[in-house]
Amino acid sequence: MGSRIRSVAIIGGGPAGSALAYYLGRAGRKVVLFDKGNRPPIIVGESLVPATVPFLAELGIEEEVRGYSTFKEGASFIFNSEESLSFKFADVRGAKTNYSYNVPRDKLDASISEVAARSGAKLVRETARVERVGQSDRVQLAPETLAQTEGYFEGQPDLIVDASGRPRMLPNLLDLPYQHGDRRDTALFAHCQGIAQVVEGNVHTDTLTHGWSWRIPLPGKMSVGFVVDSDYVKTLGADLEEQFDAILAREPVIKLWGDSPKRITPVLKYTNYQLVSKRGFGDGWVLLGDTFGFVDPVFSSGLLLAFDGAKALSTAILAGGDERAMRRYDQHVRHHIQAWQKTIDHFYDGRLFTLFKVGEVVRHTPIGRLMDFHFRKHVPRVFTGEASSKRYSPALVDFMCRYALMDNDPSALAIR
Repeated sequence: MGSRIRSVAIIGGGPAGSALAYYLGRAGRKVVLFDKGNRPPIIVGESLVPATVPFLAELGIEEEVRGYSTFKEGASFIFNSEESLSFKFADVRGAKTNYSYNVPRDKLDASISEVAARSGAKLVRETARVERVGQSDRVQLAPETLAQTEGYFEGQPDLIVDASGRPRMLPNLLDLPYQHGDRRDTALFAHCQGIAQVVEGNVHTDTLTHGWSWRIPLPGKMSVGFVVDSDYVKTLGADLEEQFDAILAREPVIKLWGDSPKRITPVLKYTNYQLVSKRGFGDGWVLLGDTFGFVDPVFSSGLLLAFDGAKALSTAILAGGDERAMRRYDQHVRHHIQAWQKTIDHFYDGRLFTLFKVGEVVRHTPIGRLMDFHFRKHVPRVFTGEASSKRYSPALVDFMCRYALMDNDPSALAIR
């Protein structure tokens, strides 16, 4: 890795790639952002945690985003017809941001891409192709891709950033090792109408007899996703629409959503969850965003990881981009992903919400009242994202999920 990085090619114009282009363009680096722009009509990642809001403000687009999004003040979790939990971001002790947004992703991605272009980055509306240099660890832009920059670079760029997302261009090209999580789920999602809300504007997470679902209120519609076991999905129909509609019709908890839920878009499918590259950078290349790692759609961590990763990578590049700087970036992103993954694991094994139920009882005892201020500051801020990259708060959540359930069986709240 070179000690000075002046020119950067970024592959992928999603939030991570575009935000990085903005940071580097603003700092005077020569940046080309390759973005074909052929995204699907709907994309996972429509719910933003509060910790993303300062990034929107830094990019100068928060007011624009507010204008086309749904204002969100909290989150709701529905376990069955009798049990649910809702909380407001404003009730989180020590919170710096007490609100967020549910966003139409096509509009959000366009807003960030425009900011990147205004910062001085050159936007190329083509799909980049990258070649491996012999059998080495180094990569370079293919001649036709370099030609598409129209001489903007003087030869090959100093650094190639793979922000291509789940296609994982460089990991596949270099056959990079990766770590896969325990889940083998499929997500089917679409936009719907006629679906009720427990708390208007909140992101909703419902426990199903098979898996779980999300409800994300958007202007004039509801984003609905079903995350279920991949083998179970195959029993529900011959195509995605049949499978989605079968869940919509069969699941008992969905009867709480209203009498007339109706799908208004085609159904999209995602399967490669909980996948993290074991190497985040190499000779003249680095991974960013979902290309580096993707954990799970629950808790809406994806956009925060994208923005936070882009800022951390820009810091490393502007510090010279040597191996030490890139290693700090790699360790930061890896820690952030792992912190979310541990919390998500406890969502699936039932420990997380068992802990919440235990906490509602214990907080009214003398020892509970003594410790409540501490817990209510650190635990919720993991889910809002404001403490998810810290050391202490995620570790506290993990410790309590393991050792503070007071003999309560978490299996009743486990996701099946």
